[in-house]
Amino acid sequence: MSHSNIASNIDLNSEGKTSFGMSIFNLSNAIMGSGILGLAYAMANTGIVLFLILLILIAVMSAYSIHLLLKSADVVGTRAYEMLGLRAYGQAGKIIAACVVTIHNIGAMSTYLYIVKIELPFVILGLLGKEKDFGGWYVDGNYLITIVSVCVILPLALMRRLGYLGYTSGVSLLCMVFFLISVSLAIYSIPIVAFAFVCHPEVLPIYTELRKPTKKRMQNVANISILAMFIMYLLTAVFGYLTFYGNVEDELLKSYSASDTLILCVRLAVLVAVTLTVPVVLFPIRRTMLQLCCPNKPFCWATHISMAIGLLIFVNVLVIFVPNIKDIFGFIGATTAPSLIFILPGIFYIRLIPHTQEPVKSRPKILAFMFSGLGFVFMFGSISLIIQKWMTGNSPDMKGH
Repeated sequence: MSHSNIASNIDLNSEGKTSFGMSIFNLSNAIMGSGILGLAYAMANTGIVLFLILLILIAVMSAYSIHLLLKSADVVGTRAYEMLGLRAYGQAGKIIAACVVTIHNIGAMSTYLYIVKIELPFVILGLLGKEKDFGGWYVDGNYLITIVSVCVILPLALMRRLGYLGYTSGVSLLCMVFFLISVSLAIYSIPIVAFAFVCHPEVLPIYTELRKPTKKRMQNVANISILAMFIMYLLTAVFGYLTFYGNVEDELLKSYSASDTLILCVRLAVLVAVTLTVPVVLFPIRRTMLQLCCPNKPFCWATHISMAIGLLIFVNVLVIFVPNIKDIFGFIGATTAPSLIFILPGIFYIRLIPHTQEPVKSRPKILAFMFSGLGFVFMFGSISLIIQKWMTGNSPDMKGH
């Protein structure tokens, strides 16, 4: 039996136990990237009308992209991103899809831990009633991300099923709702994100564990999650922007006193949210690596645990020792995000949907082709801007998911 058939059987015969609501929590948590910390800055640079148009377009395109992904998965009978690549373009397609998913999610994990590294010392200083850092280990970001990784992220990452994280995803979303309320009442604001709805590596694993899985049911999970995050993104941007208009600053939270009670609570809520998102992002990486390296191997706790530990060690080392991490995130985001949203779902759909069902010149395939082409335009355009800024000495301030 081929690797693809084995993987397909594993995916389709596995018993989905995750409820519709918990699946929405998990996917919403995957969508909600670190970029929510900066949408007001984006609105200040584009204006309210253009920002709203862009946000709507990105949300609609993300929902359409997930539609292409789910339909392709159902047609070929697999719910693994890298196995779609295998069925569509052979081993090369499998490797490319696996690499894109892995690199993007490692970048996302690093972004979340980078926020913990920067913001947690301010929270601790605020709780201690201190304005300045006196050099204690307990306010050293490098020590703190290691402690958070071992004590909070690792135990959650050792869960066997992604569906179990639905409860922590719910807590994460509640924290970001508190953040939104704080922005809208006290009206504070924060920095920017691009590709705000990238959740595609998590879609198929969540689909696999969904109770009573059907394409329509999973599409509804995606649509509700995207709509919820759209509303949260929009309200965050509007209330933040109305505070400072054109004077909205990047990394605004850093400019406030660590002893400010409201800001302290907001920082703590954001830290809880991003920390609880890391395990959700880790699951697709581990799944992808298993499919790439040992697709025939049954579930093994030793492999499951060792991969989680290895990934967390790698990401911690990356966040601790890479000095110019924002540039790396910018470049990763400019390449993997368009691939996940536009390029891969489109080319998978074109290749995998039978010609007898949808001819090459049919409207759905023409739209999929144009969709993939748009992804290449975004990719090369973003890379060109980043290279231009590097050559002129201006570091790009782009953040991944």
